[in-house]
Amino acid sequence: MKTQILEAHPQFPEAKTIAYCAQIIRRGGLVVFPTETVYGLGANLANETAMQRLREVKRRDPGKPFSILIAQIGLISNYTSTMDTNLYKVIDAYWPGPLTVVVPAKEPGQTIGVRMPDHPIALRLVQESQCTIAAPSANFEGNPAPTTCQEALQDLNGLVDVAIDGGPAKIGIGSSVVDMAHGIPKVLRQGVITQEDLDRVVQKKTILFVCTGNSCRSVMAQYLLRSMLAGRKDVEVLSAGTGVFFQTTASAETIAVLKEDGIDASQHISTAINSILLKKSDLIFVMTRNHHQQVLDRVPQVEQKVYLLREFIDTPAGLVDSDVPDPIGQPHYAYKECLAIIKEAIHKIVGLI
Repeated sequence: MKTQILEAHPQFPEAKTIAYCAQIIRRGGLVVFPTETVYGLGANLANETAMQRLREVKRRDPGKPFSILIAQIGLISNYTSTMDTNLYKVIDAYWPGPLTVVVPAKEPGQTIGVRMPDHPIALRLVQESQCTIAAPSANFEGNPAPTTCQEALQDLNGLVDVAIDGGPAKIGIGSSVVDMAHGIPKVLRQGVITQEDLDRVVQKKTILFVCTGNSCRSVMAQYLLRSMLAGRKDVEVLSAGTGVFFQTTASAETIAVLKEDGIDASQHISTAINSILLKKSDLIFVMTRNHHQQVLDRVPQVEQKVYLLREFIDTPAGLVDSDVPDPIGQPHYAYKECLAIIKEAIHKIVGLI
């Protein structure tokens, strides 16, 4: 068999090239392709014949598993049910990128390696294949991992169906492989991401404030807490909205009232809540009971970390409202009143962090 070689622009590969190679993988073939680390060899994990052939081509021990690639960070939930906050902090920090995480698989007692590569060809190939791709490096077991298509073909020419030549790999060494299945992340194979890098990420506490549009209340809370924690590098303060459909700045009145407190929120851009953001957070503060329910509708497992912000405010006798009022569309004084409520809660939260 002769291996077909297809050239592709590393940033803007032709759609028909990717579609053709994806079809080969989907039907059980083997394809060499570039990632930002080294060249990989892709096969359809669900195709037993393809996986047997992959083992034979790689000359890999039958007991050694293959890692898989995904094209979107949230798809990791297809392969693991873990709610380990550390995992989601790490992948949020380093994906897409040169990191493979070994996580508990959905099959009891099993683990699986997962990576989201940072390369347009690899990402589009994984997405177009519409199947789970096993993707070891494109070389014989024990040989150096190839950084160019030509190096890959020194071992695999004639043994694989297609090779995509997308130029040299940017990094040139394999991804860091990290055990995330046993608590604290541990580097199993050193790449450009070190144990020190991982420790720094997981040791940082993540605080998330949630409102609707992420333009008023959650922005006030985020920037107030950041201001009070100025100089502390062990806390990450974020905000997001349950109803963000496109990115906007904070409202003009929000920027104005924060500026009166000496805080600049003019560069804020709204963020929509998502499962990764919720799972990586250590504490989640919401503005209303409705927000609380919307968070749990997305990720029920975070219930123990979600609090109504007004729980941290001394409520006057007879007042039972647990929501922070929305000032959107109201006069300046409404924003001032909202900021005062939020500020009282933030002063108490600072003492808990």
